[in-house]
Amino acid sequence: MKPLLKRRLIIAVVAVVVLVVVIAGIKTITIMRLIAQSKANGAPAQTVTSTIAGYSDWQPEITAVGSVRAVHGVDITTEVTGLVRSLEFHSGEEAKRGQVLVRLNADADIATHHSLEAAADLAATVYARDKVQFDAQAISQAQLDADAADLKNRRAQAAAQAALVDKKILRAPFDGRLGITTVNPGQYLNTGDKVVTLQELDPVYVDFRLPQEQLAQVHPGLEVRVSLDAFPGESFPGKINAVDPLVDSSSRNFQAEATIANPAHKMLPGVFVRVRVLSGAQQHYLTLPQTSITFNPYGSTVFLVKKDEKGKPTAQQTFVTTGATRGDQIAVLTGIKEGDEVVTSGQLKLKNGTPLDISSLAQPSDAPNPKPQEH
Repeated sequence: MKPLLKRRLIIAVVAVVVLVVVIAGIKTITIMRLIAQSKANGAPAQTVTSTIAGYSDWQPEITAVGSVRAVHGVDITTEVTGLVRSLEFHSGEEAKRGQVLVRLNADADIATHHSLEAAADLAATVYARDKVQFDAQAISQAQLDADAADLKNRRAQAAAQAALVDKKILRAPFDGRLGITTVNPGQYLNTGDKVVTLQELDPVYVDFRLPQEQLAQVHPGLEVRVSLDAFPGESFPGKINAVDPLVDSSSRNFQAEATIANPAHKMLPGVFVRVRVLSGAQQHYLTLPQTSITFNPYGSTVFLVKKDEKGKPTAQQTFVTTGATRGDQIAVLTGIKEGDEVVTSGQLKLKNGTPLDISSLAQPSDAPNPKPQEH
C-alpha cells in the first residue's frame, strides 16, 4: 500500500505544479500583451488649460491703505459761556463762510457795550474841548495828555466789549457741510462745548503710510488712485502733495498725504480707502497667469505645449525667471517668448512628453485688478 500512496502523491504534486506553471504562463502572456498595447497606444492624454504668452503694459504701482481727512475740518465750539437764543442752521446742510450758526443771549453785554461807547464819546468831547482850551493856553499839556489817554482807554474798553458781544454769535469759519447737532434753544453752553462739526468735503486729504524701503519711489507730484468699498469699481484720482520727513522709529514707515478731488462728496472724513501710487513710467512685460508657474526650491518652471511627430500636443517643461506680479498676472523675464502656448492648470499630473488634451473650460483668472466675488 505504501508504494501506491507514494506514487499517487507524486502524481498530484506534479499535476499541481503543471497547473501553476500553465496559469503563470497565461498571466505572463496577458501582461506582455497589455504592455505592448500600451507602448503602441502611448500614455493617456491629460486634460489641461493653456494660454498664449503675450506682452502687456504695466504701470508700476505701490499699494497702501489710508484714511480720508478734510482739508478744513473743525468742531464749532463756544468761546464764552451763554444761553442759546437761536440756532440758524439745520443738521446736515451746507454752510458758507461767515454764515451765522448760533446766537447766544447777549442783551447784558450789548447794554454794557452801549454804556462804554457813550463814555468813549464823552471822552472824545472832553478831549476836543480841552484841545481848544490848550490852544488858548487855558490848560496845561499834562491835562491834555490825560484827556487823550482817557479817550484811548474808553475806546479800548468799548472795543473789548464789542468783541465779547461778537463772540456770542458763532459763524462758519469756511465753506463746508454741517454735521448733526444736539444743541437746542434755551440750552446753557459752557466755554468749549461742541455745537456742531463743520467739514469741507472738496477737496479732501488722504493720509497713508508706506515702508521706508519705498521712500525713494514716493515724492510730491506722483499720481494716485483711491478706491473705497462703498463705491466698488470706482476710482478717484489725485496727487501726492506732501511726504513726512520723519520716519516712525517703531514701524519704520513714513506718512504721505495726497489731495483728492471730491466734487460729489462721496468720500467723507474718516473713511478707510485703498491707495495705489503710480510710481514711474509704464513697463512692457511678457505676462502669464500666476497659476502657470510652478515654484520649486531649484527654480520656477512652466510646461509648454509642443507638437510631437504625429502633430499631437505634448508637455515640455522649461525653467523661467519671474518678475513682478499684478493681480492674477506675473511677469516672465526669461525662459519663454511671445506666442508660446503655456499650460495654465493641471501641471501636477504632467511630465516631459505627456500627451495633452487642451480644454477651454474653467480658465484660471488673468485679471490685473481682481475683485473678490461673493456667491
